[in-house]
Order: sequence, then structure tokens, then C-alpha cells
Amino acid sequence: MDELFGDVWSDRWGAGRPQSGFSPPVDVYYCGEAGEQGDVAAKAIVKADLAGVTLDSIRLEISGRELVITGERPLQDTEGRVYQQLEIEAGPFKRVVELNADVVAEEARATYEDGILRVELPLQRESVTTRVRIE
Repeated sequence: MDELFGDVWSDRWGAGRPQSGFSPPVDVYYCGEAGEQGDVAAKAIVKADLAGVTLDSIRLEISGRELVITGERPLQDTEGRVYQQLEIEAGPFKRVVELNADVVAEEARATYEDGILRVELPLQRESVTTRVRIE
């Protein structure tokens, strides 16, 4: 019986599952407002669902208007198990989050609690442009 179903069970229920990775879901929102004197109080918030990912494997990079989140969720031990359903994705991941505003990368802060990564990115002040008419 193992010979007949051996490849089917291992390929379909995890043991032979390829490490293709996944893309974690994210929420992106903006809050706060710029002060009257141009003080930065507005920020972008990015929340990523990274349940099962260890803090040590998470890397963040900010480049222009992009936040790149990379890491890896370890594969589950499937030995001795026959799965009916296997939906929790595992393996390496890379998620690029496009932002709609310029941010101050040096002032970004991140926290990780209960499997949720929360990144706060202060928005850059709008550059003050002066319009002068030259006669």
C-alpha cells in the first residue's frame, strides 16, 4: 500500500512540499497631520501578519518610497502525519510595500508582537517652495 500511495501522500501533504515561499498580507495606512510650522507628526503605518516567523529572521529595508520586508517561516515537521488540509504557508518571503509618500527612513521604528510586525514611518515634510515673479 505504501508503494501505491507513497508519492501521492508525500507530494500532496507536505513531506515533499517545495520551499517556494509566500507573500504575507499587509495593511498600510496613514495617520496624523503635519503641524502648522511644518513639524512632522504624520506617519505611515505598515502592519504585516508574520505569525510563526521568528524576530531574528525578519529584515527591513527602506529605499525611497518602498519598504521591503524579508524573512522566513520555518517548515512544519510533517513526519508521521497525514494532512487533510495544509494552508499555512512556509519558507522564505519577500514583501515589497509601495508607499504613497516620502518617509524619513532614519526615524522609522518597528515592533513585533503576537505575530504582527508594525512599522512606523514618519512622513517627510513637504518642501516649501516659494514662487517669485521676476520682472
